[in-house]
Parts: sequence; structure tokens; C-alpha cells
Amino acid sequence: QVQLVESGGGLVQAGGSLRLSCAASRSTFSIYTMGWYRQAPGKQRELVARISSGGSTNYADSVKGRFTISRDNAKNTLYLQMNSLKPEDTAVYYCNAQFAFNDYWGQGTQVTVSS
Repeated sequence: QVQLVESGGGLVQAGGSLRLSCAASRSTFSIYTMGWYRQAPGKQRELVARISSGGSTNYADSVKGRFTISRDNAKNTLYLQMNSLKPEDTAVYYCNAQFAFNDYWGQGTQVTVSS
């Protein structure tokens, strides 16, 4: 079992920046593929960015060039640096950990971008 705790969400003006963090409870954090997902009101949850255990990354087209996902395996922590935020980035952001058939989610953190 892996427990994931997100932090760093909040209210920011359009064009601003936020950094989300996700602290994992397991020391085997490094073996997991980690991801950030988001869900806006009335919409399905969608992938924002993912980083493999080896450090390979992929991003949703809507955030490429603005968001950066990274991980610190020594601290069991995942990050999402979000720059040039837009009102359409407003959503609850969730941290996800995947390994083999195991799939874990955090409780989510709200990000609100005002215009």
C-alpha cells in the first residue's frame, strides 16, 4: 500500500505559477511510474503529466511547455511545476502511483486560476 499526500494547490491569477508536491509513504517510491491527473467540474479526470521510474516524461498537449514534472527519489516526492497558468487549468489535481497491477491515488489538491 502506498499513501500519497498532495500539497501546494491554491488560488493564483492567470499567468502565475504554482508548484504541487506529492509525498509518498513508501521507500520503494523509485520503482513507481508517477503521474499528475486533474479533474475539472463536470469533466472526466485527465492525465496532465507522467514520469517513469527511469525519468522519462510525457505531457498532455494542453500543458506542454508550461508544466514540468519531476521526482526526488531520495525524498519520496513528486513535483509539478506549473507556469503561465490559465483559467482552464482550474481543477482538482491528483497524484498517482503505478507499478505492475497496483494503482494508488492521493486525495487531490485544488488549483484555481482566476482571469
